[in-house]
Amino acid sequence: MDTSAGNPNVANCAAYGADGKKIRDITLDEISDFLATGQGFVWVGLVEPDEPLLEKLQEEFGLHELAVEDAHNAHQRPKIESYGTSLFVVAQTAQMTEGSIAFGETHIFVGKHYLLSVRHGASQSYAPARRACEQTPEHLALGPSFALYSILDLIVDNYLPIVQDFKQELQELEQDVFTDVSNRDVTRRLYDMQRELLTLKLAATPLQDMLGQLVRLHPEVIRDEVRPYFRDVQDHVTRVSDAINSMREMLGAAMNVNLSLITVRQNEVVKRLAGWAALLAAPTLLASWYGMNFHDMPELASRFAYPGIITATVVICITLYVVLKRAKWL
Repeated sequence: MDTSAGNPNVANCAAYGADGKKIRDITLDEISDFLATGQGFVWVGLVEPDEPLLEKLQEEFGLHELAVEDAHNAHQRPKIESYGTSLFVVAQTAQMTEGSIAFGETHIFVGKHYLLSVRHGASQSYAPARRACEQTPEHLALGPSFALYSILDLIVDNYLPIVQDFKQELQELEQDVFTDVSNRDVTRRLYDMQRELLTLKLAATPLQDMLGQLVRLHPEVIRDEVRPYFRDVQDHVTRVSDAINSMREMLGAAMNVNLSLITVRQNEVVKRLAGWAALLAAPTLLASWYGMNFHDMPELASRFAYPGIITATVVICITLYVVLKRAKWL
């Protein structure tokens, strides 16, 4: 029974000839028959497949059970594993969703005559990569290894707009640090950016080693003609990783500056409170002296005692105000 008919989890299932030209779309039941011819290859794309569908493809392609288990469970770290004459590649995908990064996974099975991609979570369709390959059959004639390059190249290309968005937002946050914008909001966004960049780094950095392996190793699957393409993707990943490292350093500096400015502003508030407290201390002290109700206070018998005390209090307050104002404590 063919499980691809009307199945939304099957994005595509097509057969390609040795010349790289698409022969036709095929059913899942026809996969093993086409592979038996030893000509061309099959390219299958799945989206959030269930267990019966993966079991069906395991039977058709002869996939290793451990790799199929990983593809079903998802939540795998980026890696590349060899199973005889096939490879199992796990790459993390990323895309911006409502101002934050949403992450997903793509699991890829690659053999001499097939490529099977399994998408989980946030991930754009690989239809553009497939159409681009079909428009250049001379490249697709290089087999599944070139299809693998196309998918990895699309994954890495999706990192670049995210990095650019973060650069723009970081510049805006750096300006907000020195304005009267709520420090709590700025600090929170700086922390969120640092956390998301760390997650993006954990997704992108392992790809450097994985692509390095594809450039040098696995001759049973990767053709020598395709290795320069993998090297180009590796350069893109390195550039993304370097940009992430630079932004994380800038974010750390921005957070330190923001916290320092918060401390300075708090000190300014404390200084102003201390200044006003000192200004109020003089009349409070004088009032407390004359509020003790002692009868033998010589000033009480003087006719000008009360106006004199008022005048002295005003002069002291004005003098303190001028001194504290010049010292920028008020």
